[in-house]
Order: sequence, then C-alpha cells, then structure tokens
Amino acid sequence: MKAGIVGLGAMGSNMARNLARAGHLATVYNRTLSIAESMANECGCSISMSLPDLAKQCEIVIICVSCDAIVIGIINAIKTSINTNTIVVDTSTVSSKTAKQAASILKEYDSYFLDCPVSGGVEGAKNGSLVMMVGGDETILDIARDALESIASKIIYIGPTGAGQATKAVNQIMAAGINQAVTEALAFGKAMDLPMDKVIDVISKGAAGCWFLEHRGKTMLAESYEPGFKIALHHKDLLICQSMTRESNNNNLPIIEMTLLHYRRLIDEGFGDEDISALFRLKQEKLS
Repeated sequence: MKAGIVGLGAMGSNMARNLARAGHLATVYNRTLSIAESMANECGCSISMSLPDLAKQCEIVIICVSCDAIVIGIINAIKTSINTNTIVVDTSTVSSKTAKQAASILKEYDSYFLDCPVSGGVEGAKNGSLVMMVGGDETILDIARDALESIASKIIYIGPTGAGQATKAVNQIMAAGINQAVTEALAFGKAMDLPMDKVIDVISKGAAGCWFLEHRGKTMLAESYEPGFKIALHHKDLLICQSMTRESNNNNLPIIEMTLLHYRRLIDEGFGDEDISALFRLKQEKLS
C-alpha cells in the first residue's frame, strides 16, 4: 500500500524508515520542513507540502504526533481531500474519546480510522519491533496489516474504535507502577550499600525481573537518562488516563496521581526531556 506518514519525531522518523525499507513509504509531512526534506532524501520518497496534499497521494495515512488536539486537527485538515476507502492509522497516544471522534469524522467521507497506539519506545521504533494495539474494524486492519507489519512485530486486534487507546492507557498505568517500583527499590538497595550491578543481575532473573529493570536499571544507577520515553510524554499520557478514569467512575487511581505529582516536579526542575527512569532522582533524594 502507498503510505504517507505525518509526524517525524523520534518515533515517526523510525517508522518512516521501516516503511521505506518495506517499499510502502510514498510521502512524508512534518511541520518543520527541513526534517521532512532530510527524511525524503534518506528514504527516497516525496515531501508533502500540506496535509491535504499527503492525503491525496496515499492509500494509508499514518499519524504519529503528540496530543489529541493535533490528531483532530490533522483529521479535519485531510477529510475533504482524502480518497475514498483510505485508511487512517493513528499511532499516537490519545484518549478513546478522540479516537471515536476521528473515526466519526472520516466515516462521513467514506474513509476508515484505526486507533493503533504502540509500545516499545524509540528502540522498538528503530527495530520495527513495536507492539501495536488496535481498535476499529478488524476487516480494515487486515487490509492495512502488510504495511503495519513493517513498523510493528506484534499487532493485536483489541475491539471497536477506542479499544486500542484504552489498552494503551492500561499499558501506561502499568509502566508508571513499574517505574515507581523499580526506581524506589534500586534507590533502597543503593542506600543499603549493596553491589548494585550484582543486585540487578540476580533480580532480573527472578520473579521481579522485567524489561524496565533489565534495560534501565544500570543506566539510572550511572545517572544516565537518555530518553527512550520522555517524562513529559508519559506525564501527558497519564493525564489522559486520569481523564478517562474520571469520565468512567469519577475516582482517582493512586499510581496515576502519585506519578503525575512526581513527574510534575521533575518537569518543573527541568528534567522533562529525560527518560522516565529519571524518577530515580527523587527516590534517591528521599533515601539520602
């Protein structure tokens, strides 16, 4: 399928490269033209100078942007130019409500929308090994699957529109809890003057082992917080989770609320662009 990608940040640029390698990438669009030009030169695709221009060229439009308002803005910008039966795939993390709104708009123009948030971070985007959770029409997913398999190694159909984003919310809450547990435990171990490399090695192989401990444990102990997943982005995602929770039962979940407070402090101190493992800064401070 002829694909176009909107948004060439850390995630989108790597998706574009993998789409190009698989022979699907036709065109790219980015608000900063120089970034689009660089990607087009690298991948041998065209540059779309506007969103309607991109929509006219594609059978599948892949969106990778930062927030709900931008997603809806893109949908409204392409809706009158989009070809019949075009599939719009949103890999951003937004609310289920936004996904349903986007699908409703495109339905009026005989096009389709799949909410396809991803997990795996920048590493997964580089390696084409993202996990994709999909909401929408499963028959439409089957049509788009070949192109999507170039950016995700595991594609799971969850249910109707919005189900993909609700599943991503589950993921983001769980990631917050894991971050809290791992950073706090390692700060405790360091305060106990344990040989932390050995601690990480042994715990990684046991019941408490997890991806985050294995891939971020030693870097946080070295006080290196190169972003795989930025604090500011996870903070944004948890605000979405908070909103979805309040809409459903008007209650708060403690992991969401605690992590939002901690992230807000780190952002205010200038660490918003660091990896979420920089939560270790606050845990060390409490035990020092």
